[in-house]
Amino acid sequence: MNDERIDDEPLRIDKWLWAARFFKTRSLAAKAVDGGKVRVNGEGVKPARSLRIGDELAIRVGELEWVVEVRALSRQRGPAAQAALLYAEREDSRARREAAIAQRRAQPHPAARLKGRPTKKDRRLIHRFTGN
Repeated sequence: MNDERIDDEPLRIDKWLWAARFFKTRSLAAKAVDGGKVRVNGEGVKPARSLRIGDELAIRVGELEWVVEVRALSRQRGPAAQAALLYAEREDSRARREAAIAQRRAQPHPAARLKGRPTKKDRRLIHRFTGN
């Protein structure tokens, strides 16, 4: 197996986030870092920032947030099981994230109360709103 793990060389944070499977593409990871969704050791950073083993990252994706410690660096994106070895999530972070997921699942679906086609009144409101 061709494992591209490196231990002493620094690695760009956007590349690591992609390899650790927090983001689907490297460009999405770079946009998240630019947008302030990723913090390293409590500081906002740029996508080209070098990441080292032992750094603590706070990563926000949507309404979920991970606080992880970098355990290994990898230039290559591998399977999810291999990506999970690149970091260790803090227990309080895991508990908050799981509570947020459980709370979201307990709420009804936003469109649950909508039934069937719009009524004539609803259609008139829609046309008035959209300008058609």
